[in-house]
Amino acid sequence: MSERLCPRDEADVVEAVRWAVSNARTLDVAGSGSKAPLGRHIQTDATLELKGLSGVTLYEPEELVLSAKAGTSVAEIEGLVAASKQMLAFEPMDFGPLLGVAPGGGTLGGLIACNLAGPRRPSAGAARDHALGVRAVSGRAEAFKAGGRVVKNVTGYDLPRGLSGSYGTLAAFTELTIKVLPRPETVETLLVLGLDDAAAAGVMSAAVGSYYDVSGAAHAPAELAARIPAVAGAGVAVTALRLEGVKPSIVHRRGKLEAMLRAHGTLSFLDADASRAFWQGVRDVEPFAFPVGGALDTAPAIWRVSVAPMAGPAVGAALREIGARCLYDWAGGLVWVEVPGTEPHSARVRAAVAGAGGGHATLIRASAAARAREEVFQPLDPITGALIARMKNGFDPGRVLSPGRMYAGV
Repeated sequence: MSERLCPRDEADVVEAVRWAVSNARTLDVAGSGSKAPLGRHIQTDATLELKGLSGVTLYEPEELVLSAKAGTSVAEIEGLVAASKQMLAFEPMDFGPLLGVAPGGGTLGGLIACNLAGPRRPSAGAARDHALGVRAVSGRAEAFKAGGRVVKNVTGYDLPRGLSGSYGTLAAFTELTIKVLPRPETVETLLVLGLDDAAAAGVMSAAVGSYYDVSGAAHAPAELAARIPAVAGAGVAVTALRLEGVKPSIVHRRGKLEAMLRAHGTLSFLDADASRAFWQGVRDVEPFAFPVGGALDTAPAIWRVSVAPMAGPAVGAALREIGARCLYDWAGGLVWVEVPGTEPHSARVRAAVAGAGGGHATLIRASAAARAREEVFQPLDPITGALIARMKNGFDPGRVLSPGRMYAGV
């Protein structure tokens, strides 16, 4: 087991990285460790645990801005902004249920490092789109800051966005500033029942392309819908369309959508409480949850596939040949794929994505051996690979921070 370094502030992080650079050691950058099974399996000399850097340092509801140390729990931040009727609009996913970890353990640093976003992603953007400022320590043991505490910030390079999704391979975050948005007054969900995947994609495309401001569109085949408590009693496939806002507006828009979609299948709807529970289940991929504490080496492999929305069903159809099951989010553009057994079937998955017109496939859950052996993230073309290598050379030339977490040698 590698050594654990537990800094208390940014100065401690600088010293930890300086020690690693001076002694040619490698560090696995982590927050609470809730997302440790993500990415390629790597072995480092020590783990740099940032959960000790915790606490909200600034929250101005009237300015829609919040700053917090990187180890601050996402649950704490969501509770704080909810008290002011605000939210993290990008709806960050909690990977706990999918990775066999207790829910609610994620940190702000891990959220931005993995660029997490949920069902509202197509309308609200990803986590990187809400990152305003960052303080961090590079692999050179240099503390730096970028961005600021205002939404309209155009000074210098947009490093907060550039570092989002880098999985700790470029810098160790110490503090982040994000924007928050007003929380909708209420929510309802229109359900279209009994559709196959292709028909559901057509319905979702029509709905999100309408004037009725649909903020979420997902489809669960019958066997997966049965695993989401809010719709478990439906007994058939469920296609869900979320409407948020003030009550009179929702009633009006739901009526228009019902008139538009009635010919496609049986309609139903979920009230506010049931809607929130349903979309949390979709966000956290509840149908593919794994028992807390279970050995992931025995869990079915899970892929996260991003394609053009109407191409999602083609991916699902190709992978049903190997017994895979698919849950569709983002109007079909995000496909969560569970393949049978522990073998990831990487070649089949990537062939299915290519056959559907191209996209990205990321191996989210698999054994440590498979994550060390397989390409976990979408393979890079030469130009993108060279760009990422140059970024790594700029921020971490000694390959100190989480080397190989995303791509071998980077």
